[in-house]
Amino acid sequence: MPIDPTGVTGPTKRQASGPRFRQTSAGLYVPTSVSSEVVEQRILEQGQRIRSYGAVTGWAALRWRGATFFDGTGRGGTQTLPVPLVLGRTRLQPDPRIQISEAQLERSERTFSGGIWCATVQRALFDAMRHAPNLRAAVVCMDMAAAGRLISVGLMAQYVALRPAWTGVPLVRQALVLASNDSLSPQETRMRLIWVIDAGLTTPLCNQPVFSLDGQLLGYPDLFDPEAGEVGEYDGADHKDGKRHQRDVAREARYRDHGLEYFTVVGGDIRDRDLVVKRMVSTRQRARFDPPDRRRWTLEPPPWWPKVDDLDTYLLRTGQAPLLVRC
Repeated sequence: MPIDPTGVTGPTKRQASGPRFRQTSAGLYVPTSVSSEVVEQRILEQGQRIRSYGAVTGWAALRWRGATFFDGTGRGGTQTLPVPLVLGRTRLQPDPRIQISEAQLERSERTFSGGIWCATVQRALFDAMRHAPNLRAAVVCMDMAAAGRLISVGLMAQYVALRPAWTGVPLVRQALVLASNDSLSPQETRMRLIWVIDAGLTTPLCNQPVFSLDGQLLGYPDLFDPEAGEVGEYDGADHKDGKRHQRDVAREARYRDHGLEYFTVVGGDIRDRDLVVKRMVSTRQRARFDPPDRRRWTLEPPPWWPKVDDLDTYLLRTGQAPLLVRC
Protein backbone atom coordinates (compact mmCIF):
# COMPACT_ATOMS: atom_id res chain seq x y z
CA MET A 1 0.00 0.00 0.00
CA PRO A 2 1.22 3.56 -0.68
CA ILE A 3 1.10 6.22 1.98
CA ASP A 4 -2.35 7.75 2.47
CA PRO A 5 -2.49 11.00 4.46
CA THR A 6 -5.94 10.01 5.73
CA GLY A 7 -4.80 6.55 6.84
CA VAL A 8 -7.77 4.90 5.10
CA THR A 9 -6.23 3.02 2.13
CA GLY A 10 -2.70 2.89 3.50
CA PRO A 11 -0.53 4.06 6.37
CA THR A 12 0.01 7.71 7.09
CA LYS A 13 3.57 8.97 6.77
CA ARG A 14 3.98 8.75 10.53
CA GLN A 15 2.56 5.23 10.68
CA ALA A 16 4.81 4.10 7.84
CA SER A 17 7.90 5.15 9.79
CA GLY A 18 6.74 3.36 12.91
CA PRO A 19 7.06 -0.26 14.06
CA ARG A 20 3.76 -1.49 12.57
CA PHE A 21 4.77 -1.19 8.90
CA ARG A 22 7.76 -2.13 6.77
CA GLN A 23 8.74 -0.74 3.39
CA THR A 24 8.75 -3.26 0.51
CA SER A 25 9.92 -0.90 -2.24
CA ALA A 26 9.88 2.82 -3.02
CA GLY A 27 6.65 4.25 -1.65
CA LEU A 28 5.00 0.92 -0.79
CA TYR A 29 4.42 -0.63 2.64
CA VAL A 30 2.89 -3.67 4.31
CA PRO A 31 2.10 -4.33 7.98
CA THR A 32 4.99 -5.96 9.84
CA SER A 33 2.61 -8.81 10.66
CA VAL A 34 2.85 -9.86 7.00
CA SER A 35 5.74 -12.31 6.77
CA SER A 36 8.38 -11.79 4.11
CA GLU A 37 9.47 -15.40 4.70
CA VAL A 38 6.60 -16.63 2.51
CA VAL A 39 8.11 -16.88 -0.96
CA GLU A 40 4.95 -15.79 -2.78
CA GLN A 41 4.77 -12.71 -0.54
CA ARG A 42 8.34 -11.77 -1.50
CA ILE A 43 7.52 -12.17 -5.19
CA LEU A 44 4.34 -10.13 -4.86
CA GLU A 45 6.09 -7.31 -2.99
CA GLN A 46 8.95 -7.00 -5.46
CA GLY A 47 6.65 -7.45 -8.44
CA GLN A 48 4.94 -4.21 -7.44
CA ARG A 49 8.04 -2.37 -8.66
CA ILE A 50 6.99 -3.13 -12.25
CA ARG A 51 4.85 -0.34 -13.64
CA SER A 52 4.84 0.46 -17.35
CA TYR A 53 7.42 -2.06 -18.60
CA GLY A 54 9.18 -5.20 -17.35
CA ALA A 55 8.25 -8.39 -15.53
CA VAL A 56 9.14 -10.77 -12.74
CA THR A 57 11.13 -13.55 -14.42
CA GLY A 58 13.29 -16.61 -13.70
CA TRP A 59 12.59 -18.80 -10.70
CA ALA A 60 10.13 -16.29 -9.22
CA ALA A 61 7.86 -16.22 -12.29
CA LEU A 62 7.87 -20.03 -12.44
CA ARG A 63 6.95 -20.24 -8.76
CA TRP A 64 4.21 -17.63 -9.26
CA ARG A 65 2.79 -19.78 -12.06
CA GLY A 66 2.67 -22.90 -9.88
CA ALA A 67 6.04 -24.68 -10.12
CA THR A 68 6.40 -25.17 -6.37
CA PHE A 69 9.94 -26.59 -6.32
CA PHE A 70 11.25 -23.10 -7.11
CA ASP A 71 11.38 -22.04 -3.48
CA GLY A 72 13.52 -18.91 -3.77
CA THR A 73 16.46 -20.33 -1.84
CA GLY A 74 19.98 -21.39 -2.70
CA ARG A 75 22.89 -23.24 -1.08
CA GLY A 76 20.71 -25.99 0.26
CA GLY A 77 18.07 -23.64 1.61
CA THR A 78 20.48 -21.41 3.56
CA GLN A 79 20.44 -18.49 1.10
CA THR A 80 17.47 -16.28 0.21
CA LEU A 81 17.57 -15.48 -3.50
CA PRO A 82 16.66 -12.00 -4.80
CA VAL A 83 13.57 -11.77 -6.99
CA PRO A 84 14.71 -11.47 -10.64
CA LEU A 85 13.18 -8.63 -12.66
CA VAL A 86 13.72 -8.05 -16.37
CA LEU A 87 13.38 -4.34 -17.06
CA GLY A 88 15.04 -3.56 -20.37
CA ARG A 89 16.23 0.03 -20.10
CA THR A 90 13.84 0.93 -17.30
CA ARG A 91 15.82 2.16 -14.30
CA LEU A 92 15.38 1.05 -10.70
CA GLN A 93 17.54 1.76 -7.70
CA PRO A 94 19.70 -1.25 -6.74
CA ASP A 95 18.23 -3.29 -3.90
CA PRO A 96 19.46 -6.60 -2.44
CA ARG A 97 15.90 -7.92 -2.60
CA ILE A 98 15.88 -7.84 -6.41
CA GLN A 99 18.13 -8.88 -9.28
CA ILE A 100 17.81 -6.55 -12.27
CA SER A 101 18.25 -7.60 -15.90
CA GLU A 102 18.36 -5.08 -18.74
CA ALA A 103 17.70 -7.75 -21.38
CA GLN A 104 15.11 -7.17 -24.09
CA LEU A 105 11.56 -8.16 -23.23
CA GLU A 106 8.84 -8.29 -25.87
CA ARG A 107 5.36 -7.21 -24.89
CA SER A 108 4.15 -10.68 -25.78
CA GLU A 109 6.52 -12.20 -23.23
CA ARG A 110 4.70 -10.97 -20.16
CA THR A 111 1.19 -11.22 -18.75
CA PHE A 112 -0.55 -9.61 -15.78
CA SER A 113 -1.09 -12.44 -13.35
CA GLY A 114 -2.27 -12.27 -9.75
CA GLY A 115 -1.59 -8.56 -9.45
CA ILE A 116 1.92 -8.43 -10.97
CA TRP A 117 3.53 -8.42 -14.40
CA CYS A 118 5.06 -11.85 -14.87
CA ALA A 119 7.21 -13.26 -17.69
CA THR A 120 5.67 -16.04 -19.73
CA VAL A 121 6.61 -19.59 -18.76
CA GLN A 122 9.06 -20.05 -21.62
CA ARG A 123 10.79 -16.71 -21.10
CA ALA A 124 11.01 -17.17 -17.33
CA LEU A 125 12.51 -20.64 -17.74
CA PHE A 126 14.88 -19.39 -20.44
CA ASP A 127 16.18 -16.72 -18.07
CA ALA A 128 16.46 -19.17 -15.17
CA MET A 129 18.41 -21.70 -17.24
CA ARG A 130 20.77 -19.35 -19.05
CA HIS A 131 21.74 -17.61 -15.80
CA ALA A 132 22.05 -20.84 -13.80
CA PRO A 133 25.41 -21.20 -12.00
CA ASN A 134 26.26 -24.48 -13.76
CA LEU A 135 24.94 -27.17 -16.09
CA ARG A 136 23.33 -29.33 -13.40
CA ALA A 137 21.48 -26.37 -11.94
CA ALA A 138 20.15 -25.52 -15.41
CA VAL A 139 18.89 -29.09 -15.83
CA VAL A 140 17.14 -28.89 -12.46
CA CYS A 141 15.35 -25.72 -13.64
CA MET A 142 14.03 -27.47 -16.75
CA ASP A 143 13.04 -30.62 -14.89
CA MET A 144 11.16 -28.73 -12.19
CA ALA A 145 9.27 -26.59 -14.71
CA ALA A 146 8.20 -29.86 -16.33
CA ALA A 147 7.32 -31.32 -12.91
CA GLY A 148 5.02 -28.31 -12.47
CA ARG A 149 3.44 -29.21 -15.83
CA LEU A 150 4.25 -25.77 -17.21
CA ILE A 151 6.34 -26.76 -20.25
CA SER A 152 8.01 -29.83 -21.74
CA VAL A 153 11.62 -30.37 -22.76
CA GLY A 154 10.60 -30.62 -26.41
CA LEU A 155 8.60 -27.39 -26.39
CA MET A 156 11.37 -25.56 -24.58
CA ALA A 157 13.86 -26.77 -27.21
CA GLN A 158 11.65 -25.32 -29.95
CA TYR A 159 11.53 -21.98 -28.14
CA VAL A 160 15.29 -21.88 -27.59
CA ALA A 161 15.90 -22.64 -31.29
CA LEU A 162 14.31 -19.28 -32.07
CA ARG A 163 16.87 -17.44 -29.89
CA PRO A 164 20.28 -18.59 -31.15
CA ALA A 165 22.30 -15.48 -30.28
CA TRP A 166 21.26 -14.82 -26.69
CA THR A 167 23.72 -14.90 -23.81
CA GLY A 168 23.70 -18.32 -22.14
CA VAL A 169 22.09 -20.24 -25.00
CA PRO A 170 24.89 -22.87 -25.20
CA LEU A 171 24.29 -23.74 -21.53
CA VAL A 172 20.54 -24.03 -22.13
CA ARG A 173 21.06 -26.33 -25.11
CA GLN A 174 23.39 -28.60 -23.13
CA ALA A 175 20.90 -28.73 -20.27
CA LEU A 176 17.99 -29.65 -22.54
CA VAL A 177 19.92 -32.71 -23.79
CA LEU A 178 20.13 -33.96 -20.20
CA ALA A 179 16.65 -32.88 -19.06
CA SER A 180 13.57 -35.04 -18.47
CA ASN A 181 9.82 -34.49 -18.34
CA ASP A 182 9.46 -37.18 -15.69
CA SER A 183 11.58 -36.12 -12.72
CA LEU A 184 9.56 -35.24 -9.63
CA SER A 185 12.07 -33.47 -7.39
CA PRO A 186 15.38 -31.60 -7.63
CA GLN A 187 17.20 -34.38 -5.78
CA GLU A 188 15.90 -37.00 -8.20
CA THR A 189 17.32 -34.90 -11.03
CA ARG A 190 20.68 -34.52 -9.30
CA MET A 191 20.83 -38.27 -8.73
CA ARG A 192 20.03 -38.92 -12.41
CA LEU A 193 22.80 -36.54 -13.47
CA ILE A 194 25.31 -38.44 -11.33
CA TRP A 195 24.09 -41.62 -13.05
CA VAL A 196 24.55 -40.16 -16.55
CA ILE A 197 27.47 -37.72 -16.20
CA ASP A 198 29.63 -39.19 -13.44
CA ALA A 199 28.86 -42.91 -13.70
CA GLY A 200 28.55 -42.75 -17.50
CA LEU A 201 25.52 -45.06 -17.53
CA THR A 202 22.73 -45.16 -20.10
CA THR A 203 20.00 -42.58 -19.54
CA PRO A 204 17.45 -44.24 -17.21
CA LEU A 205 13.68 -44.13 -17.16
CA CYS A 206 12.25 -41.85 -14.46
CA ASN A 207 9.17 -42.58 -12.38
CA GLN A 208 7.77 -45.13 -14.82
CA PRO A 209 5.48 -47.75 -13.24
CA VAL A 210 6.86 -51.28 -13.11
CA PHE A 211 4.52 -54.28 -12.84
CA SER A 212 4.71 -57.96 -12.08
CA LEU A 213 3.69 -60.31 -14.88
CA ASP A 214 0.30 -60.83 -13.22
CA GLY A 215 -0.41 -57.05 -13.17
CA GLN A 216 0.67 -56.11 -9.64
CA LEU A 217 2.22 -52.65 -9.32
CA LEU A 218 5.75 -53.06 -7.97
CA GLY A 219 6.51 -49.35 -7.78
CA TYR A 220 7.55 -46.15 -9.54
CA PRO A 221 11.36 -46.23 -9.46
CA ASP A 222 13.01 -42.82 -9.41
CA LEU A 223 15.58 -44.29 -11.81
CA PHE A 224 15.21 -47.52 -13.74
CA ASP A 225 17.49 -49.26 -16.22
CA PRO A 226 15.31 -51.90 -17.90
CA GLU A 227 18.25 -53.53 -19.67
CA ALA A 228 20.12 -54.29 -16.45
CA GLY A 229 17.08 -54.53 -14.19
CA GLU A 230 18.51 -51.85 -11.86
CA VAL A 231 16.39 -49.61 -9.63
CA GLY A 232 17.58 -46.41 -7.94
CA GLU A 233 15.59 -44.52 -5.32
CA TYR A 234 16.20 -41.19 -3.60
CA ASP A 235 14.92 -41.16 -0.01
CA GLY A 236 14.57 -37.68 1.47
CA ALA A 237 14.02 -36.69 5.08
CA ASP A 238 10.31 -37.55 4.84
CA HIS A 239 11.24 -41.20 4.31
CA LYS A 240 12.51 -41.45 7.90
CA ASP A 241 8.94 -41.51 9.16
CA GLY A 242 8.08 -44.95 10.55
CA LYS A 243 5.21 -45.77 8.19
CA ARG A 244 6.98 -44.31 5.15
CA HIS A 245 10.12 -46.30 5.95
CA GLN A 246 8.03 -49.42 6.35
CA ARG A 247 6.54 -48.91 2.88
CA ASP A 248 10.02 -48.32 1.45
CA VAL A 249 11.27 -51.61 2.87
CA ALA A 250 8.25 -53.45 1.46
CA ARG A 251 8.79 -51.85 -1.95
CA GLU A 252 12.46 -52.91 -1.99
CA ALA A 253 11.42 -56.46 -1.16
CA ARG A 254 8.95 -56.48 -4.08
CA TYR A 255 11.66 -55.34 -6.47
CA ARG A 256 14.13 -57.96 -5.29
CA ASP A 257 11.50 -60.72 -5.34
CA HIS A 258 11.04 -59.97 -9.04
CA GLY A 259 14.71 -60.07 -9.97
CA LEU A 260 15.52 -56.34 -9.78
CA GLU A 261 18.66 -55.00 -8.13
CA TYR A 262 18.16 -51.95 -5.92
CA PHE A 263 20.13 -49.06 -4.43
CA THR A 264 19.11 -46.08 -2.32
CA VAL A 265 20.55 -42.56 -2.11
CA VAL A 266 19.73 -40.38 0.90
CA GLY A 267 20.02 -36.62 1.41
CA GLY A 268 23.67 -36.09 2.24
CA ASP A 269 24.86 -38.65 -0.32
CA ILE A 270 24.18 -36.37 -3.28
CA ARG A 271 27.10 -34.14 -2.31
CA ASP A 272 29.48 -37.14 -2.44
CA ARG A 273 29.32 -38.05 -6.11
CA ASP A 274 32.06 -40.67 -5.90
CA LEU A 275 30.11 -42.50 -3.20
CA VAL A 276 26.92 -42.46 -5.27
CA VAL A 277 28.76 -43.61 -8.40
CA LYS A 278 30.24 -46.58 -6.53
CA ARG A 279 26.78 -47.53 -5.28
CA MET A 280 25.28 -47.30 -8.76
CA VAL A 281 28.07 -49.26 -10.42
CA SER A 282 28.22 -52.00 -7.77
CA THR A 283 24.45 -52.45 -8.04
CA ARG A 284 24.77 -52.71 -11.82
CA GLN A 285 27.45 -55.38 -11.41
CA ARG A 286 25.00 -57.45 -9.36
CA ALA A 287 22.14 -56.86 -11.80
CA ARG A 288 20.79 -59.84 -13.73
CA PHE A 289 20.50 -58.35 -17.25
CA ASP A 290 17.68 -60.82 -17.92
CA PRO A 291 16.47 -61.03 -21.53
CA PRO A 292 12.81 -60.04 -22.00
CA ASP A 293 11.55 -63.62 -22.04
CA ARG A 294 13.08 -64.34 -18.61
CA ARG A 295 12.01 -61.19 -16.80
CA ARG A 296 9.59 -61.42 -13.89
CA TRP A 297 8.51 -57.80 -14.37
CA THR A 298 7.15 -55.65 -17.18
CA LEU A 299 6.65 -52.04 -18.14
CA GLU A 300 3.44 -52.97 -19.97
CA PRO A 301 0.52 -51.79 -17.81
CA PRO A 302 -2.36 -54.19 -17.16
CA PRO A 303 -5.75 -53.52 -18.80
CA TRP A 304 -7.15 -51.93 -15.65
CA TRP A 305 -4.34 -49.35 -15.39
CA PRO A 306 -5.66 -45.80 -16.07
CA LYS A 307 -4.20 -44.05 -19.09
CA VAL A 308 -2.39 -40.83 -18.14
CA ASP A 309 -1.35 -38.18 -20.67
CA ASP A 310 2.36 -37.58 -21.01
CA LEU A 311 3.37 -33.95 -20.58
CA ASP A 312 3.42 -33.05 -24.27
CA THR A 313 -0.01 -34.60 -24.80
CA TYR A 314 -1.38 -32.75 -21.77
CA LEU A 315 -0.04 -29.39 -22.96
CA LEU A 316 -1.40 -29.98 -26.45
CA ARG A 317 -4.81 -31.09 -25.16
CA THR A 318 -5.13 -28.07 -22.87
CA GLY A 319 -4.17 -25.65 -25.65
CA GLN A 320 -0.95 -24.50 -23.98
CA ALA A 321 1.52 -26.02 -26.43
CA PRO A 322 1.16 -23.41 -29.24
CA LEU A 323 1.70 -20.58 -26.73
CA LEU A 324 4.91 -22.10 -25.35
CA VAL A 325 7.04 -21.89 -28.50
CA ARG A 326 6.36 -18.34 -29.61
CA CYS A 327 8.84 -15.55 -28.96
